[in-house]
Amino acid sequence: MASNKSKRSTIEGSERAIPRGAKAVGKSDPGQRTEITIMLRPRPAATAPVTTESLLSKSEGSPAQRQYSTRESFANDHGADPADIDAIERFAHDHDLAVTYSSPAERLVRVSGTLKDLSAAFKANVKQYRLGKNVFRGRSGSLSAPPDIVAKIAGVFGFDTRPAARPHFRVLGASEGGKSLSPKKAAGKSKKKSSASGLKAAAAATGRLVPFTAPEVAKLYNFPAHLDGSGQCIGLIELNSYNQYQQLGTGYSAADLKKYFAKLKVPMPKITAVGVAGGSNLPNIDPDSDVEVMLDVEVAGAVAPGAKIAVYFGPNTGKGFVDVLSAAVHDNVHKPSVISISWGGPEDIPYTTKQQRDGLEQILQDAAQLGITVCCSAGDDGSNDQPLTDAQGNPARDGKPHVDFPASSAFALACGGTTLTAKGNAIAGEVTWNEGDPKRQDQPSGSTGGGVSNIFPLPSYQAPVSVPKSPSNFKGRGVPDVSGNADSATGYLIKIAQRPELIPVGGTSAVAPLWAGLIALINQRLTALHKPHVGLAQPTLYKTQTAFRDITAGNNDVSGKLHKYKAGDGWDPCTGLGSPNGALVLKALGG
Repeated sequence: MASNKSKRSTIEGSERAIPRGAKAVGKSDPGQRTEITIMLRPRPAATAPVTTESLLSKSEGSPAQRQYSTRESFANDHGADPADIDAIERFAHDHDLAVTYSSPAERLVRVSGTLKDLSAAFKANVKQYRLGKNVFRGRSGSLSAPPDIVAKIAGVFGFDTRPAARPHFRVLGASEGGKSLSPKKAAGKSKKKSSASGLKAAAAATGRLVPFTAPEVAKLYNFPAHLDGSGQCIGLIELNSYNQYQQLGTGYSAADLKKYFAKLKVPMPKITAVGVAGGSNLPNIDPDSDVEVMLDVEVAGAVAPGAKIAVYFGPNTGKGFVDVLSAAVHDNVHKPSVISISWGGPEDIPYTTKQQRDGLEQILQDAAQLGITVCCSAGDDGSNDQPLTDAQGNPARDGKPHVDFPASSAFALACGGTTLTAKGNAIAGEVTWNEGDPKRQDQPSGSTGGGVSNIFPLPSYQAPVSVPKSPSNFKGRGVPDVSGNADSATGYLIKIAQRPELIPVGGTSAVAPLWAGLIALINQRLTALHKPHVGLAQPTLYKTQTAFRDITAGNNDVSGKLHKYKAGDGWDPCTGLGSPNGALVLKALGG
C-alpha cells in the first residue's frame, strides 16, 4: 500500500543551517542525478532494547570473556527489519526513485533520482553556495516524509555536499589547520629547529627535538617485537576532498609506498584500496589530503607490516562519511579487526548535525558489538578544536572549548598527542603536545585535542577517573582515552608526494594509526591464544592504568585564552591515561 503523501512529519535531527560566510550563487540543477543514503532504525529488539550502557556492560570483563556478534548473527539480531526496507523501497518507487543499494546488516538503503524528485520526496530545500573558492550544494531547514516512513528512518544523507570532516595532521614548518606546505617547501623545513615553547623547552632539556620513524616510536613505546600483525586487517577511513579547482581526490601512491617501506627496511604490507559510494584512491589531486592517507598507511603498516591494510575511500560529505565507515565495519571480505579514523570536527551544532552524529554513533556501536576497535584522532587544535582561521582567512573560533567527533563517542578509542624525546633507545621526556597558534606561516603550530563532551554522557568505564564537568556543566565523556607522539618536530618521517626525502609529519592523525597498529599486534596474539579480539578496549584499559606512561606536564590551551585543560596525575583531558607501554597493554588485554 502506498504511503499517505498528504501528511508529513519532520525527520528528527535533520535540521541544517548554511555555514557562516557562505553565499548563495543560484539554484541547484533539478535534473542532476543524485544519490542519497537512508539509514534505518535497528530491528526492534525482542528483549530489552540496546542502549549505550548495555553495550558497555558487555565489555566490562577481559576480552577473553567477551562474546561478539558474528556479521551473520548481527544482521539477524540488529539489522534493519526487512519490512522497513520494503516500505522504503515502495516510498522510493512512489517518487520515481531507484534503489541502488540495500543492506539489512548496515541498515542502509541508497536511492537515486533527479534532485527534483529527491527534494520532493523529502521536502529538501537545496541551493548552490560558495564559500571562498569552494562551491557546494547546501541544504537548509529540516527534512520530512509521511509519518509511517519517518518512524523507520534514523537519518537521510546526501542532499548537502559540504565537507563533513577535516584531517588531523601537521607537517613540520607548515601552516595550521591541517594544511601543509608544498612537499618541496616542507622538505626544506624538515631539518630546521622550530622555536620551542615553554613545554618544548622542558622536553628539550632531557632530549633533542628530532623526528622518528614509526618503528622507532613503536620501540620506544615497547610494542611487542615478536608480533607483526599477521592474520589481522587494519581498516583506514579516508575521505576524498575537493581541491581549489573543484576536483575530487585523495589517495596514496603505491610507488611511493614501496620506496618508503624499502627505505625503512620493513616488509611492505598488503594494501587494498576499497572505493565506497563514489569514493576512490585518487592521489595527486588534493596534496593536503594525500598527506593524511600516506601518514595513515605508513604508520600503521610500519608498526604491523604483517597485517593487511584496507583503505576505505568515500567522499568528504556527511553521506560519504556514513557510507565509508559503515562499509568498513560491515566488510565481510577484508574483515578489519581494528579501524583508524584521522578525520573529524567539533561535535556540536552548527559544526555538525544531530542526524550526522547519531548516524556515525550507531555505526560505532555496531563496531563494538562486532568486536572491532575504532581508534580516532582527538584533533590538532587543542581545547578549541577549531583552527585559528578558516580557509578564507576569517576567524574560525567561537571562544568556547569543544571536543572532536567521532573521538568523543564512548565507542571510539580517542587518541591524543604528546611531544616525545629520546636518548638512545629510551624515552628521555614526554609532555603534552602544544606548539601554540602560528605566529607566522613557516612556524609549526597545533596542540592535542581534548576536553569534555557536551553531548555524550560519562561512560561507566571512566567512573574511576576524575573527569571535570563539560563547558555546559554536563557530566560528559572525557577525551582522549590514550595518547602518543604527535608533535610535528618529533613526528614521523613520512614519504609523500613523490619526494625523495622523508618528511616529518605529526598530529593526532599519526596517533590513531599508531594505536591501530598496536591493537593489530595484540589481536594477532589473542587469535593465537584462541581468544576474542580486543574490541572495545577502554573498560579494561581504565582498570590497568599502570600500562601507561603518565603525562603530567603541559596543557592543550593552544590559544592561551581558554585556560583549559592542564595535564596532571592520572587521566586528564590532554593526554588521557598517557602513552602506552605496549607489552603491558598486551598483557592487560589478555595477551
